[in-house]
Order: sequence, then C-alpha cells, then structure tokens
Amino acid sequence: QVQLVESGGGLVQAGGSLRLSCVASGRIFSINAMGWYRQAPGKQRELVAAVISGGSTNYADSVKGRFTISRDNAKNTVYLQMNSLKPEDTAVYYCNVQYTPSVWSSSNFPAWGQGTQVTVSA
Repeated sequence: QVQLVESGGGLVQAGGSLRLSCVASGRIFSINAMGWYRQAPGKQRELVAAVISGGSTNYADSVKGRFTISRDNAKNTVYLQMNSLKPEDTAVYYCNVQYTPSVWSSSNFPAWGQGTQVTVSA
C-alpha cells in the first residue's frame, strides 16, 4: 500500500501564492512520475502539472508561467509552487504518483492523495 499526504492548501487573495506538498510513503521501489491534478465544482478533474523521473515537466496551458512543479526524490516528495493565483484556480488539488512497488515488478501503479482545497478570492 502507498499513502500520499498532501499539505499547503488554503485561502489566498488573487495575486497571492501557495505551495503544495505531497509525501509518498509505503511499499515503493521507484516513483516514475509525480503530478498534481485539480477538480473544481461541476468540472472534470484535470492535470495541472507533472514531473517524470528524468526531470521533464508538463504543465496545463492555464498555469504555465505561474506554477512550478518540483520533486525531491530522496524524500519521495513533490511540490507545486503556485504564484499569481487567480479565482479560477480555486479547486481541490490532488497529488498523483505512478510507482513501481518492488524490484520484481515491471508494472506501474497509480496512487492518489486525499485532496487539499485551494480557494482564491477575488
């Protein structure tokens, strides 16, 4: 089993900043990708940003230039620095990891965090 613990959400005014953190623990041999998704009320969950094991990153167009994803492999932790926040960034943010549980497994498994609320007031 793999557990993801997220932190850093909250209420902020437009133009402000927040930093989300997500720590993965449990039966993990390697983490292949880490990312953040978000889901606003009445909308589908969408990818915000992701980083793969080699360090390459991918961002949703709506957050490019404002958000930065990073990871600390030694701590199995992924961060999302969110600057210049807008009211439309309001959503529940979910951490996601794609991991391999053991050296004997070649399969990739997904794990999700419980979600952290980010609210941006106008």
